[in-house]
Amino acid sequence: MRLSFKSAVLVVLLGLLAALLPACSHNSKDDKIAKDIQDKVAADPETRDSQVSVAATDGKVRLSGKVKSQSAQQKLEQIAHDEPGATSVDDQTAVDSELASQMAAAPPPAEIPKPVPIVVPSGTVLTVTTSQALSSKQSQAGQTFLATLAQPISVEGRPALATGATVSGRVVSAKAKGKIKGEGELSLALTSVSVRGHTYQIQTAVLSSTVKGKGKRTAVTTGGGAAGGALIGGIAGGGKGAGIGALVGAGAGFIGGAATGNKQIEIPAESALSFTLAAPLTLPPPPE
Repeated sequence: MRLSFKSAVLVVLLGLLAALLPACSHNSKDDKIAKDIQDKVAADPETRDSQVSVAATDGKVRLSGKVKSQSAQQKLEQIAHDEPGATSVDDQTAVDSELASQMAAAPPPAEIPKPVPIVVPSGTVLTVTTSQALSSKQSQAGQTFLATLAQPISVEGRPALATGATVSGRVVSAKAKGKIKGEGELSLALTSVSVRGHTYQIQTAVLSSTVKGKGKRTAVTTGGGAAGGALIGGIAGGGKGAGIGALVGAGAGFIGGAATGNKQIEIPAESALSFTLAAPLTLPPPPE
């Protein structure tokens, strides 16, 4: 008899446990659904300012509280409908009219203007100081040379190219003068400039100087640039740095040298040369 009573109690306990397990399982799933929806509402820019409560029972989601706008209300419903495990959504939220009117009256945030690139126009004169010697006798066509910008360039008050910027150039042509006859020729052009660690291609007028006869010489600017840009080099044999003081005044001199006899056209290192941009140079805006 005692065993029978114990068996009956055990059966009852097992039945209660079997009934409680599904309920616990459902509660766990519903709690997860509600929490996931609440987290997504708080993270979404459209709904995060809403004062909303989320509850779930057997997968049925109920929303209550106030939202800032009708679009926020629609987004809230979408979040709830998209939640895995949600079987239906009962939206009991209301649009807060006072908050909605404040949102409508608030002006849109002012857009920060985008930085404007700097465009150095064609015709701008770039005066550079050579880093190496060049001559009609020793240089060769296609040879590259380096220089540094001797004077800063600004566009409408905005700094574009700083003094000391590295500039690359190319020997367009070089021809030694013969002892008896034949012209000596040296033509140069700039090809690139480095700004804040970046190199930009440039186009300048080709500057040429020739010498023939008994030291007669001419200098011309070609390649589409504005006339008046001059190659102002040191006079041959004049020493390092000759001609640096002659930075002002286009046409102040030719490529130095070849003044008399059979001297070649020579440009000592650290000579000042002026080139004219034949095409605009577009640079990114300077960092703030």
